[in-house]
Amino acid sequence: MSSHRSSLPPPPPISLRTMQMAGLLVDVYGLSELLPTATHLSCLWLHHPRTKSKEDMGDFAARCIAAWYANVPEGGARQNLGRSRGLVALAYDQRNHGSRRVDEKANGSWRDGNAMHAVDMFGVIAGMVADQRVLLDLVEGYLLHDDTERKTIDQHLALGVSLGGHSVWQLMFAEPRVTAGVVVIGCPDYMNLLSDRARLSKLPTYSAQDEGASFLGSKDFPPSLVEACKRLDPKGIFFGTSAVPDAYASGEEDEAARKTVQQRLCGKKFLLCSGGDDKLVPYRCSEQFLQWFKQATGAWFKEERVSVDDRVYPGIGHTFSEDMVTDAVAFIVDAVANADRSESASGGDEQWTSKI
Repeated sequence: MSSHRSSLPPPPPISLRTMQMAGLLVDVYGLSELLPTATHLSCLWLHHPRTKSKEDMGDFAARCIAAWYANVPEGGARQNLGRSRGLVALAYDQRNHGSRRVDEKANGSWRDGNAMHAVDMFGVIAGMVADQRVLLDLVEGYLLHDDTERKTIDQHLALGVSLGGHSVWQLMFAEPRVTAGVVVIGCPDYMNLLSDRARLSKLPTYSAQDEGASFLGSKDFPPSLVEACKRLDPKGIFFGTSAVPDAYASGEEDEAARKTVQQRLCGKKFLLCSGGDDKLVPYRCSEQFLQWFKQATGAWFKEERVSVDDRVYPGIGHTFSEDMVTDAVAFIVDAVANADRSESASGGDEQWTSKI
């Protein structure tokens, strides 16, 4: 994944403390910036790209925390909200990455000579979600162990880039405590993404005669992986190996889909950032599912209050671009501000404009 942030001003210095949590090294940004008046904390969890590490998320962590404090207005209910709520950002290594790397080859693709690419990558994605859920259980004990003011962690958000985007998609479906997620150049349809990658890699197990249908269940995408996708991956959860239906066919009577949205996604907010020229995770691999998903959440099951902001950035490849960074920071700041909206005297749908 290339960098595309050269014209953004550097973020101001933000405190960093690396802590052991549940056997993982976790970089925690923003502890020193917490105001003495803060009683409630929001945790922004950052999932890094394939072949990268937790340190690669430091720039974005600093931007979000700086923007949060820069946007606490002077005076009024919003100032009180900003003084009583703090934001920290946390990053840890995906499995087989950074401090957890055991086999560098296993992070490679088929073209890199890794015959187990589909299984290896899904294992990292699902493993990140499993690790995240353990950390959600325990993070308050680690961060607030010496807290005499009895602060409370009451909001969790997540942002992931590339491989981390795939894991944030799965996390949003798996974990009710994560209520807002930013997916940057990630995909909700692992079976389609890897089938397309198998085609481009010219794997013998991909047959153009059946448009890749027999690839699912082959040695390169074994039956156990298919079953895992059906349980854990967004498209698989709704449709299994079946094709995604026409987004504009009536789906209001689909009670199974309604129940899934109600049980897994009620009240959640998504920001999806995709590069229009992304060759590694092409938008077309997500598009059919996203058309259906946006129709389902925006129209058929609107009462479940799921917000999906799907943005495609023309001319951008597989990178976390400057505009994506700006939009993601604004989304995070707004989500943190609205954590206390029901308690804010100002009420309404006021949004804060982030400064980065």
